[in-house]
Amino acid sequence: MAGILLISGPSGAGKSTLLEKLASEFDDFYFSISSTTRKIRAGEKEGVNYYYLSQEEFENGIKNDEFLEYANVHGNYYGTPVKPIYDALTNGKNVILDIDVQGFRIVKDKLGKDFLSVFITPQSEKVLKERLYNRGTENEEVIAKRLYNATAEVQAIGRYDFFIINDDLDKAYEQLKLLYKAASLKVLNSNIKEFISNWKKGE
Repeated sequence: MAGILLISGPSGAGKSTLLEKLASEFDDFYFSISSTTRKIRAGEKEGVNYYYLSQEEFENGIKNDEFLEYANVHGNYYGTPVKPIYDALTNGKNVILDIDVQGFRIVKDKLGKDFLSVFITPQSEKVLKERLYNRGTENEEVIAKRLYNATAEVQAIGRYDFFIINDDLDKAYEQLKLLYKAASLKVLNSNIKEFISNWKKGE
């Protein structure tokens, strides 16, 4: 069986670093790649960073219910394609979704209890601010916006199944690894129906 692990958390929480460590140890999962109408940036690659779609293509995808969740952010669409997720689960691979709080609410409405969710955050706003400044990749305005968004996102922790305080990378990774393993044992409606059918047949 395979399952879905949804991860959320503010920018600077260390999600990417934790997922890189997970990928170095496990090769049996599919990391969901989002689609966007944003223009491709220097150094980015199609099918690696995003799937780059025209606005018409994306809106046709919305009409055809091809996205698990989507949003319009600053004039650009971002969304999670359903088909690669379905294909991965069918092939027995766990699926990891890195989705913001808004997207999480949509996924929860659609999938109900058919996934595990975890919110990852630093110990405090002060620590997050220090990390964002130390990255040196964003200006004051962007950092201020990220901190503002983080304050709102943290309010949603209670909606998640678990939360990890990433103040010790090794400890946080061990916790995430446990959740990853647990996700593959999560009872999903589709999996359990198939199991019961096969169980009755003696397969």
